[in-house]
Amino acid sequence: MAGERKPAERGNNGKKLIKQRFYVKTVVSALLRRRSRMIVALLAVAVGASILSGLLTIYYDIPRQMGQEFRSYGTNFVIIPEGNSAFISPASMEAALRRVPAAELIGSAPYRYRMVKINEQPFMAAGTSLDGARKTSPYWFVSGHWPEAPREALIGQAVADTIRLAPGSEFTITGNNPAGETFSRDFKVSGVMQSGGKEEAFIFMSLEDLEDMLEDSGKIDVVECSISAPAETLAALAQTISAEVPDVSPRLVKRLTESEGAVLSKLRSLVYLVTVIVLLLIMICVATTMMAAAAERRREIGLRKALGADNNSLAAEFLGEVSLIGALGGLLGALFGFVFAQGVALSVFSRPVTFLPQLLPLTMLASVIITCAACIIPVRSAAAVDPAVVLRGE
Repeated sequence: MAGERKPAERGNNGKKLIKQRFYVKTVVSALLRRRSRMIVALLAVAVGASILSGLLTIYYDIPRQMGQEFRSYGTNFVIIPEGNSAFISPASMEAALRRVPAAELIGSAPYRYRMVKINEQPFMAAGTSLDGARKTSPYWFVSGHWPEAPREALIGQAVADTIRLAPGSEFTITGNNPAGETFSRDFKVSGVMQSGGKEEAFIFMSLEDLEDMLEDSGKIDVVECSISAPAETLAALAQTISAEVPDVSPRLVKRLTESEGAVLSKLRSLVYLVTVIVLLLIMICVATTMMAAAAERRREIGLRKALGADNNSLAAEFLGEVSLIGALGGLLGALFGFVFAQGVALSVFSRPVTFLPQLLPLTMLASVIITCAACIIPVRSAAAVDPAVVLRGE
């Protein structure tokens, strides 16, 4: 019948199956007979694979970790009026922010500035979105609390020292609005802010309170943004906003973006260097172990070659042994590598890393390739055995 296989075909398949079973049995028995040496090789591969897997996990997670770390240093992207425009309109601000991916936008804060007076002393008042300012400037240290109600203000340490204000103090702001009319508003200090920068000379309040004093709304001087993205992405985003949104000019805060890029580049170079060193150490350890195993098995190899075994079968057996060691070591290394990466991330960044499932087969494959490459010299040594010399006991 058409569906039945011929006896010769069934016989060939049976022989192949027997050969495969014999090959597996030979490889496993060879490993078990020399388990002390093979355990050393397995541990070397596992340790190396752990470091390799951990470094790869850290390598792929570094941009996210460093991005979050640098976001604690403040704004890295600003939007200012373009050309002759004196202000940014709320509509233009919203249009620009819509171009920023929501998953990457940590926070945004529009600012409007106005010179005012307290006890006839001039100070700069800044109206902003207070929730946005907290996100874009997490490094500010506030004694007291952020403003939570109308007519509450957050004052810089320099302002507090000049006019002797503290959290809970009340003060009066006076000045002139754009129409030239005089205004006077009573405020309460919710907190005193320290940043170590020029912000300590400012008085921060809600944008609504500032607009109420000035009786003028819809005018924004600058929008500060904190975006979790590399410098290349921010540059492309700036070009997109500049081309698609009129009357605004996006700018990167190069002090942060360039520093972030430089640190990332150095960390990645370090990961490359350590990875290469680890791979070389794995190859040396495996090659040494297999050379010793080949030396121990010279009489066995000579006998097998005298009985008709060819170099290809001997090479296949050695490669099978190291492939099994590489696969098991890679599996253990991938699991322990995540533990290693987690410990490094928590100690350095105080944040956990994300487990990457694709690293499991990648680490196993890399370990097998490395161990097989390390076995080239031992295989050549085994192939060079002269049966006549070995069997004579020389």
